[in-house]
Amino acid sequence: MIQPSDISAWRIRHKQANTSPAASCLSVAILLMSSSLCFAQPVTIHVDNFTFTPVETTVAPGTTITWVNDDDIPHTVVATDGTFKSKALDTEDQFTVTMTEPGEYVYFCSLHPRMTGKIIVKAP
Repeated sequence: MIQPSDISAWRIRHKQANTSPAASCLSVAILLMSSSLCFAQPVTIHVDNFTFTPVETTVAPGTTITWVNDDDIPHTVVATDGTFKSKALDTEDQFTVTMTEPGEYVYFCSLHPRMTGKIIVKAP
């Protein structure tokens, strides 16, 4: 993540290099735009009709995933490897985790074990 001090240091280096103001502004804009591409977009998985949708999701490390129970009965979200485990989610309840480690994470509803899903975490 770019910090304000990174931009200040960058400005000082380019000012010392006698870079034109227009070129400096363009370079800062490119730096900021490219850094925003590194931020993972949040993902929502819906729980409805005894199904996780989408069933399988591929995300980058650092992605926040939120499950939303759109069903009229409780469900849970439990990783088979114990990485995460929700409480029973009533209608409209949510459960959120941030996936930091690459790998494949299979999960299920402990109340309805035939309900399964998978998250694949890998670098872009």
